[in-house]
Amino acid sequence: MAAIETRVLLVDDLRSFIDGRVAEVARTSDAGVTLLERYRNQRLDELWLDHDLGEDDTIWPVVEVLERAAFDGRPFDIGVINIHSANPAGAAKMAQALRRWEYRVVIASGSTDVGYLNGPPAAGYPVA
Repeated sequence: MAAIETRVLLVDDLRSFIDGRVAEVARTSDAGVTLLERYRNQRLDELWLDHDLGEDDTIWPVVEVLERAAFDGRPFDIGVINIHSANPAGAAKMAQALRRWEYRVVIASGSTDVGYLNGPPAAGYPVA
């Protein structure tokens, strides 16, 4: 019996899965868009999204790709989109935008699935 391959993508500038699960990780919105486009015609089991990606970067370019695909009648095939941002306003806006296009969205802020593998960020770095 062949093993079932699970496809998990994570877009977060600092955090990773702390349980060691296999996932492809993008640290910027540009890398997130590229990674998402690579799976355009394949099923994604989970997509994990952080809102604030360091400096002036946010998740919005990734969200816009998902919205545009749905608007064009070809939404991405994603089992669940987990929004794990520590930014409550950003998480709520992301969820609203994606649910409008009938993506299955779970707000997973505070999830213990993702964390800082090498300890928390240095003082002064935003933790959203």
